[in-house]
Amino acid sequence: METPPELQSTAEEQTDITISNREYDDKSIIAVDFGPAAGKLTVDVVEETAIVVVGNQQFEFAVPEGADDVTVNDGILTISG
Repeated sequence: METPPELQSTAEEQTDITISNREYDDKSIIAVDFGPAAGKLTVDVVEETAIVVVGNQQFEFAVPEGADDVTVNDGILTISG
C-alpha cells in the first residue's frame, strides 16, 4: 500500500510530521505521526475519502486501495490493510 500523495506532501511541508510504511506477510500499515505540537487530531472517513483535522488545519485524501481501517490514536494516523 502506498502513502497517499496528499499525506506525503503535507509531511514534506511540515518537518514535524513523520511517515512510516510497514509491510508484513498479510498486512500493510502506514503510520503518520503529526508530532506533539499538532494538537487534537481527528479523522472521518466518508465513502472512499478520509478527512483529517489537525488543530486548525484540514485536508482530505483518497483512502488507499486495499486499506480496511483508518484510525487515530495519540496523534498518530494509522492506515492499515
